[in-house]
Amino acid sequence: MKIQKILFGFGILATTLISCDKKDVQLPKADKTVMKELLDHSPVYLFFDTNGTDTLVEVNRRNTISSTNWVFNIDKRLPLKLVIPEVIQLQEKKKSSSHNREDSMTLYSYADSIGSNLAFLPFTDVKYFFDNEFSKFYIKRNAELYMPYHNFTINFNKNNQITVDGNEMERSELPNFIKEFSDFMSEGKTTILHLNFDSSLTYEQYIQNKILVWGITDERIQLSSYEFIYDPKKLPACDCKL
Repeated sequence: MKIQKILFGFGILATTLISCDKKDVQLPKADKTVMKELLDHSPVYLFFDTNGTDTLVEVNRRNTISSTNWVFNIDKRLPLKLVIPEVIQLQEKKKSSSHNREDSMTLYSYADSIGSNLAFLPFTDVKYFFDNEFSKFYIKRNAELYMPYHNFTINFNKNNQITVDGNEMERSELPNFIKEFSDFMSEGKTTILHLNFDSSLTYEQYIQNKILVWGITDERIQLSSYEFIYDPKKLPACDCKL
């Protein structure tokens, strides 16, 4: 089942999808395409809604087929604290279905503002830790598992600023820093990038940050399949910098 309708305007890709029930989703924008071609897929919609001053999320997965690839069309304005619990629940529903194919994928959709096309970001293998976990603490508790690797903790805080192992980093500096540091300091080890996101960030900020880091990866630099979406008020108290 294919996404129903894509709106164009002024010569570039507009960032709105229209669902079967005529509700719209404002897609996030990014400046590169991770994946463009996709067949045999079903849509999942997470709509933005409000009730007074409260932001709400409305989920529609009525047209999903477990044996297909699932494309998550999520409104860019929604905060991660509302998006990720729904994504986790839907991941589990798909995995637990008796009709689920082992080779089927789950993907996020977004608009490539440079290529002017609808694009997809796979997250089939991602496991989310939500609310009260951070990669630095997780790695410390599982030190033996991560000892064979060179590990970077990358954090996107509530202001969408980047820190790497607690040190502030400009967005434009991140790719060269990771690549150069890995070349000189990894001692032949594979570098693993561990991603952390403040739960107050918007879904659009999340997608843009994910694609930024995805662009750094190669045979020696890999993304951890564990992602940490945290509420800073619920993290364990420590004197360390995140």
